[in-house]
Amino acid sequence: MADKPSVVFVCVHNAGRSRMAAAWLTHLGGDRVEVRSAGSNPGDAVNPAAVEAMAEVGIDISAETPKILTVDAVKESDVCITMGCGDTCPVFPGKRYLDRKLEDPAGQGVAAVRPIRDEIKTLVEGLIKGIAPEPAS
Repeated sequence: MADKPSVVFVCVHNAGRSRMAAAWLTHLGGDRVEVRSAGSNPGDAVNPAAVEAMAEVGIDISAETPKILTVDAVKESDVCITMGCGDTCPVFPGKRYLDRKLEDPAGQGVAAVRPIRDEIKTLVEGLIKGIAPEPAS
């Protein structure tokens, strides 16, 4: 891994899970990690319930837009984390791949999205410990 590890989060629509994960990693990892997110079949907009759930914890993803997964996004990342996109993610030797089975927040209200948001936060906290721990004081 480079001095600054990079991660791409991938889900189908890039409107819920991968957007929340990218926001958590940006928020918690700060400038220690380069963050991307993409979708195998991007939606038109970020899920409003995901936007609301993240706003409740002080993270604004309202200006984000779903992006298409590209070969370059995977090539340029040290870790590719798939979140329910099946086998649509390109695979390259030497990359670390993690698949996280998470409930899809599509079509659900904010009450149903909160536990998904919290589960993603826990996953991201573990990821940070593994790839970008806090520097020793």
